[in-house]
Amino acid sequence: MDCTLCDLPVESHAVTGESVDGTFCCRGCLEVYRQLGDVDPDQAKSTQHADDETYPDTAASTYFSVDGMHCSTCEVYLELAADEADGVYDADASYAAETVKVVYDSDQADSEEIADAISGFGYVAASRGDDTETGSDLQSRLLVGGIFGMMAMTWYGIFLYPTYFGFDPIVTLGTFDGAYLYGQLAVVTAVILLYTGGPMLRGAYVSLRTRRPNVDLLVTVAALAAYLYSTARLLTGGSDLYYDVTIVVVLAVTIGNYYEDRIKRRATGLLADLTELQVDTARLENGETVSVETLDPGDRLLVKPGERIPVDGTVREGRAAVDEALVTGESLPETKTAGDAVEGGTVVTDRPLVVEVGADADSTLDRIVEMLWEIQATRPGAQRVADRLATVFVPLVLSLAGLITVALLVTGSSLQAAVLTGLTVLIVSCPCALGLATPLAVAAGLQSAANRGIVVATPALFESASDVDTVVFDKTGTVTDGRMSVTAVHAPEHSPEWVLERAARVERFSDHPIAVSITAAASVEHAQTSDEMADFESFHDGVAGTVDGDRVLVGHPDRFSEAGWPVPEELSDPIVAAREQGSVPAVVGWNGTATGVVVVGDSPRPEWDEVASELADQMRIVVLTGDDSVAAGWLRDHPAVDEVFAGVPPDGKAETVRRLAATETVAMVGDGSNDAPALAAADVGVALGDGAKLASDAGDAIIVDGNLRRVPDVFDIATRTRRRIRQNLAWAFLYNGIAIPLALTGVLNPLFAALAMATSSLFVVANSARTPEKRVTEDTTVDQPSQDPAANAAPT
Repeated sequence: MDCTLCDLPVESHAVTGESVDGTFCCRGCLEVYRQLGDVDPDQAKSTQHADDETYPDTAASTYFSVDGMHCSTCEVYLELAADEADGVYDADASYAAETVKVVYDSDQADSEEIADAISGFGYVAASRGDDTETGSDLQSRLLVGGIFGMMAMTWYGIFLYPTYFGFDPIVTLGTFDGAYLYGQLAVVTAVILLYTGGPMLRGAYVSLRTRRPNVDLLVTVAALAAYLYSTARLLTGGSDLYYDVTIVVVLAVTIGNYYEDRIKRRATGLLADLTELQVDTARLENGETVSVETLDPGDRLLVKPGERIPVDGTVREGRAAVDEALVTGESLPETKTAGDAVEGGTVVTDRPLVVEVGADADSTLDRIVEMLWEIQATRPGAQRVADRLATVFVPLVLSLAGLITVALLVTGSSLQAAVLTGLTVLIVSCPCALGLATPLAVAAGLQSAANRGIVVATPALFESASDVDTVVFDKTGTVTDGRMSVTAVHAPEHSPEWVLERAARVERFSDHPIAVSITAAASVEHAQTSDEMADFESFHDGVAGTVDGDRVLVGHPDRFSEAGWPVPEELSDPIVAAREQGSVPAVVGWNGTATGVVVVGDSPRPEWDEVASELADQMRIVVLTGDDSVAAGWLRDHPAVDEVFAGVPPDGKAETVRRLAATETVAMVGDGSNDAPALAAADVGVALGDGAKLASDAGDAIIVDGNLRRVPDVFDIATRTRRRIRQNLAWAFLYNGIAIPLALTGVLNPLFAALAMATSSLFVVANSARTPEKRVTEDTTVDQPSQDPAANAAPT
């Protein structure tokens, strides 16, 4: 049985509710479903790729990073190439992520063979996580094209252009004029066309191979036509050479591709960091190391402190604190003992555990990886708009050029005049301005964002950020700082510093994260000697030891009840308040009586109130957290927060965002760890850079310094950039609307067509390069909570 909301397996811990149809894995999923209800997948804007096809038991899936993907048409080509390899059942390529997912028969093929099948003709495939070799390839092509282009255009300016207007060449070379000079132009232009324009030519070939006309096909036809016409004229003694047209077309397109590549490479390496966290091997209880893929349900694994649990399972031996932040979103480690379920991807922190592999022998972290791929692979990039337009525009222009050429020949025009008119239509129609409109405006947006400490990982940010009407914040690591520390010390009858120090002198023998926080706050060295540890005791919910002759106990209030140590009434309120804030109250006492409470928790970021208030004026604010409902109470009481979903697992977070996105434009703000799928599922994902590095794969924007004050800046920059994109696109369409009719009527010749195309592109460049108006935000200094626990203590 699976959870009705997030599809996680539901075993003995199934949760149901009155007036709610369905079975859920946790209370958080139940509450999300209760409030948001069911969603028709066909109506959702953010949908998960569904693949209901079943495969044999020998089927395996893997991901390849592919360098050389040039446009969305490459997806179709690479999928065809992979499908032709032996043993491949299915292939799914993502241009936005430069990744190909392949399902194959592990008995018939291996990943290296499939990578070889995908590679070739400019594509380089490597197993995910491996580096491809051609990161600076496009830059080299542009450099060569620029050098040879300047050389060729210098010759045009000195020798050819003056003669076109009836003047003598500026410089004469005697016997080196004429055919020799023209031959040099032909060779130089060929280098530019074949080397610099290599990706463009490949894109045209792929377009023909997949029968999907794209922008590359049109510009390739124009560049080749200009080159072939010029070469034919050169061989027949003519001097009206249009090699300059070929050069202008190739360089204009390559510059656009270069900017596009810079943008796209910010989003490459999809899932790479998550992959690094996945566990490939496991240690059996007998110490033998085996591949995770060979594990069977019931196998017993030994997981040592600091290691990730390889797969979901059940603890059979041991007691340890397990850090579940990456997988469940819980901000505080959970103590696991025999019989407790544990999830693959979580970290054992202080003691070893023996874990029995669960029924499915898979990992929650692996499911997060899979979900992130499915969501990310279905999202189009900004440049796909131009590719979709090209499927109509390219055939139309090619048809117009062919028809006008035939019409002129039929009506008695010379072959030269007819061909030149058709060539002019092709050249003037080259959608360079259209191709540059988005990348150049985005490049300007990138620079503006960088100046504010924001890295834009994908152009999708500029398409939808300004339409956001709901912003969802993940709590741990986003609204809060994500680090456990002592936030307060309550000591009604003693000095808070003294209570903290005595607690630390006992806790320093424990490796539990709460103990580490207490010792750090008291500046007590976390060390141990055999003599000092002689009477140290550790329980699943506390520790005890002797300090200056007194027996000191530190732990959960229930530990004091079990030990028969009374907890005074004046400590009850701080304990309840700490729990309501999502913190842990560690009671401290000695000689049979509780004397104080040390509160350890994950503190709200100091800028949270300011940012929430500012955004609340523009959009609805929702908070997601893996903490329980009580711990999320302080967020519900915040005046700027409209809704809080508590107890929501990572799979549930992504599903919650999808359901919100079915009727609203949703932005998700998180640190990119357990909320990475939710970031990817949102219309706009904003990740804090001081959180997990995973954010760079899931978010549309990464705030480098982790300052929440930058979140409003993200939306402001995106709005201004989209406005610039629309201005550029409007100009590009206006240009084509005027230039194509002029070319059809013979008013333009190829040279002026190329100049018109270049001028149009220059307008787009100039408009994109304009210094954008800046949203002025002052980083006002916010009082930081004191680092002295006594300063944060309740009055005594």
